[in-house]
Amino acid sequence: MRLSFVSWSLVSYALLVLLNAQGSSGRKIITLGNGKDIKKEDSIDLHQGGDDGRSSSHMDHMDPALNVFFTPKDLKRGKKMPIYFSKNSSSTSPRLLAREEADSIPFSISNLPYLLQLFSFPQDSTQAKAIEYTLTQCDLQPIKGEAKFCATSLESMLDFVAALFGQNTQFKVLTTTQLKDSTTLLQNYTFSEAPKEIWAPKMIACHTMPYPYAVFYCHSQESENRLYQVLLAGENGEKVEAAAVCHFDTSQWDPDHVAFSVLGTQPGSSPVCHFFPSDNLVWVPLPAQ
Repeated sequence: MRLSFVSWSLVSYALLVLLNAQGSSGRKIITLGNGKDIKKEDSIDLHQGGDDGRSSSHMDHMDPALNVFFTPKDLKRGKKMPIYFSKNSSSTSPRLLAREEADSIPFSISNLPYLLQLFSFPQDSTQAKAIEYTLTQCDLQPIKGEAKFCATSLESMLDFVAALFGQNTQFKVLTTTQLKDSTTLLQNYTFSEAPKEIWAPKMIACHTMPYPYAVFYCHSQESENRLYQVLLAGENGEKVEAAAVCHFDTSQWDPDHVAFSVLGTQPGSSPVCHFFPSDNLVWVPLPAQ
């Protein structure tokens, strides 16, 4: 069974940096949502600017893919800031398997040798490291206040969402949508309209993970979060309807979470907001009729 990694989103991009770095033994899932994810040392050089008040020396040394963080005070029409949006194509994204096919393939770190042989990846290859990373994170127990599940099929994802929201609850999904094609990954965007807050008493974020076929790390955290839809206009004319979330309680977050370095804040000192990549899904319940 020969499959390949052909689409690397923000999640996968940051993971490649992380896999080559030495870190602590704590959870390092690259999901931008649970306070235990990207580490601040995961950076490369980039020279770019914006009007968000951050120092140029700091921005010069930041990984471009980390230009997704902001604070609630930025949520206003006319705000201009540099944002990174990965480009994804249905023709190059990992294939989403049907439940029957997905369930026929072992999905556990204990099966890693068999899986590497199945997918024809050498043990020391980048793909093998990514597979090991994904399986390890998916096998971990949830952190305090978290419900998590790695979905290997759309059917299993919908089952997880229905179980958390309630079997009789209707729900919808939000994504970040690029309304005009562009090859630019990082540019300055302006908030074209006042951001629209989405009613979300509970939300489930599903993040893509690097794997030979589509795998989503889905989780829900018990804390105060607010979900928004934001219409953005890029300097090159690109328009993006972005999904974004603000986390208002960061007191339990890892001090090494990269958001604090990007925003110049500390755990519990202020809310942290971020945009979702276009291949991520955010599920929210619909109000009862």
